[in-house]
Amino acid sequence: MLVLSRQKDETIMIGDDVEITVVDIRGDKVRLGIKAPPHIPVHRKEVYEAIQQENRAAANVSPDDIQSVSTTGIKPVDSNNSKKKKKNNNNNSREGMRQ
Repeated sequence: MLVLSRQKDETIMIGDDVEITVVDIRGDKVRLGIKAPPHIPVHRKEVYEAIQQENRAAANVSPDDIQSVSTTGIKPVDSNNSKKKKKNNNNNSREGMRQ
């Protein structure tokens, strides 16, 4: 593990795309600002671990689990139909704003 010392408003670069800046220091708390491209996910470790756990659980879904969901009466959304409804709703709201 690389350990670096930084003061408030100082930045660390990771590669060419990720900047980590010390925004504030209060007692034993350090606030960091992170700039990263959208394709690089940034999470607190506890959130990352929860996401990984959920992904592992989802990967262990059995075909019987999927079948039970599909027979409960939940109907798939028709993406073409929902887009038309959204477009109509947007048009209606715009028209209402003009009046």
